[in-house]
Amino acid sequence: MKKYGFGVDIGGTTIKMGFFESDGTLLDKWEIKTNTENGGAEILSDIAKAIDNKLAQEAISKDQVEGVGVGVPGPVKSNGVVNRCVNLGWGIVNVAEELGALTGLEVKVGNDANVAALGEMWQGAAKGCKDVVMVTLGTGVGGGIIIDGKIVAGFHGAGGEIGHITVNPDEIEACNCGKYGCLEQYASATGIVRMAKRKLSKTDDATTLRNFEPLTAKDIFDEAKAGDEVAKELVDELGSILGAALSNLACVVNPESIVIGGGVSKAGDILIETVQDHFKENAFHAFKETSFGIATLGNDAGIYGCVAMILA
Repeated sequence: MKKYGFGVDIGGTTIKMGFFESDGTLLDKWEIKTNTENGGAEILSDIAKAIDNKLAQEAISKDQVEGVGVGVPGPVKSNGVVNRCVNLGWGIVNVAEELGALTGLEVKVGNDANVAALGEMWQGAAKGCKDVVMVTLGTGVGGGIIIDGKIVAGFHGAGGEIGHITVNPDEIEACNCGKYGCLEQYASATGIVRMAKRKLSKTDDATTLRNFEPLTAKDIFDEAKAGDEVAKELVDELGSILGAALSNLACVVNPESIVIGGGVSKAGDILIETVQDHFKENAFHAFKETSFGIATLGNDAGIYGCVAMILA
């Protein structure tokens, strides 16, 4: 009898859902709206309905379903309790228990960045590896750490919050988290733009970056590829900060592979090579040859990682 599983990646706007065979084959994927009204009270029941509809459509019984893996944008404790998801309107919610009751299926829950890392380890850029660090560079900086094939969630469910490693104790502008000098303030899409505006206000150097309004991270990487010296300096600064932070992290977890995802990763080789060069400059000799790669599953990494908690 064939076995199946569901991967459910809950975001602030949409919920990505994937229906998988037990070998990791993605059979179908779709999205439903995230209903954040009334403190997100309907989110889990909407997911349960979508699962029931898919099983009815495919004429598959719940006996054939191994379970449901769920990723959420917030800290998750080992018992499936989510402690505040601001984007969803949730306070403390036992997602595993509540969704399990609604579906009659086993439910496992993880932080969205952690499950994305698990997805890349299982079927993506780090396939075949068991010790992986994933960094997602988008509006902020997220992270996931996998050791011996298992997510490092930590006691409070906040393990892998790489973006809030302090990299500059002298920073005078606050991060969104309220601290100062977080990695996120430099290595995210908003971070490199912030660094660019700061640099452009202090220099009269000729640069094509002054031609862009508003200036974006993509503009900076594109102009660096085209040879603009100020843009190249900014990319090198990002690479230096991120590479050093990852070398420090490697002293603790010693990953076989580091995977970089998120919108900024679309910059490609110029980003990966710069980060890897600075990582090697700072790295302890035992892990100078840690491999680097660009995430390959894109927006599907979450649903793959979610279902991997059930199937892998």
